[in-house]
Amino acid sequence: MAKGSRKVNGEVTVLVGRGARDPGWAAPMERLADRLRSGGGRVELAFLEHQEPELGRALDALCRDGVRDIRVVPVILGAGGQVVHGIAERVDSVREAHADARIAVAPPMGEVPKVSAAIADAIALRVTPRAKPGGE
Repeated sequence: MAKGSRKVNGEVTVLVGRGARDPGWAAPMERLADRLRSGGGRVELAFLEHQEPELGRALDALCRDGVRDIRVVPVILGAGGQVVHGIAERVDSVREAHADARIAVAPPMGEVPKVSAAIADAIALRVTPRAKPGGE
């Protein structure tokens, strides 16, 4: 453990998004983090690009602060290669630097069946049937 660091009990959840140039883009993730925090857990946000904190730096900072159990949760629908590799590369780099930390990576939210079903249900609630031509 680095000089001056301390071990922190409990797991920290890091919600990671792709990131965007528009700072307002993160508002839904911030609301999600606040909702999770209301349950008493420690939840942090991180991004792959354009917004701070960047995932690798966020994980490194947690480890330097003594956090040893981290769960990275990609808050994305699809697991495109760039996103999956971007997350894996950053996590692997932090694991190398902090061998005593346990960093688990959850599947992207879009791959969780209940999440996909909830999104489909939400879309169905907002879609109105179109009238058929000729009044049918």
